[in-house]
Amino acid sequence: MYAFRSVTGKENSLIKLVSALQSSAKARRENGLFVLEGLRICDDAADNGIRFDKLIVSETALLKYDEYIGRFAENSEDCVRVPDSIFKKISDTSSPQGIIAVCKSGSTPSYGIDRSGRYIVLENVADPSNLGAVSRTAEALGASGIILTAGGCDPYSPKALRASMGTLLRVPVIVTDNLPELISQNGLKAYACVVDRNASPISSVTFSDGCAVMIGNEANGLTESAVNAATQSVTIPMQGRAESLNAAAAAAIAVWEMMRQ
Repeated sequence: MYAFRSVTGKENSLIKLVSALQSSAKARRENGLFVLEGLRICDDAADNGIRFDKLIVSETALLKYDEYIGRFAENSEDCVRVPDSIFKKISDTSSPQGIIAVCKSGSTPSYGIDRSGRYIVLENVADPSNLGAVSRTAEALGASGIILTAGGCDPYSPKALRASMGTLLRVPVIVTDNLPELISQNGLKAYACVVDRNASPISSVTFSDGCAVMIGNEANGLTESAVNAATQSVTIPMQGRAESLNAAAAAAIAVWEMMRQ
């Protein structure tokens, strides 16, 4: 097996770096790095050609998952083993498997807008679990990709990556700091999904290539600028006393309606 260097101190600079990357979007941006934790997501990343800058494994994992770790080691620039107690300090999960890969942000593909594509837009969606769930729906139903605004959650956050079960490494993700401009420049027909009885029921809309459905922030919905940039406002009719849907649930319905035609 590939040689692993040993790190045993919790004050080691690598240990501090990984802890920061796990908890801070600012640290991920400033270092140009993100963390993948767990056997499945590391395996998915390796299968998708994402090179590891660092591979960090616990002593237990090194024995338990030796076949996988051997393959991950060949895909990594630097391999490190740590005591189980140290790994628990840098893990973002309550029951860690003992495998972490640190990757450069530039190691993931960079995507542009396909003007004939069909996209789901998440404007300022804050919950990484919602982003992860939407990415799985987008992949499953064949959407062209996900457009995110810079004010939303970080697609490289551990919670988003874990909730996506690897799909955020496969589905095209485009981040913009000017959503109306991106829509206009790419000639997309944008549909603002709103809670408004006067908006068109989404099931009545005829979607065509080169479109995007926009879902807003969990608490505040879409901004006025996003609604104004839309070709049409649409709504998901609701029964009973429900006032709104969870962002991930609304996105799932929107993607289904957009892709079924």
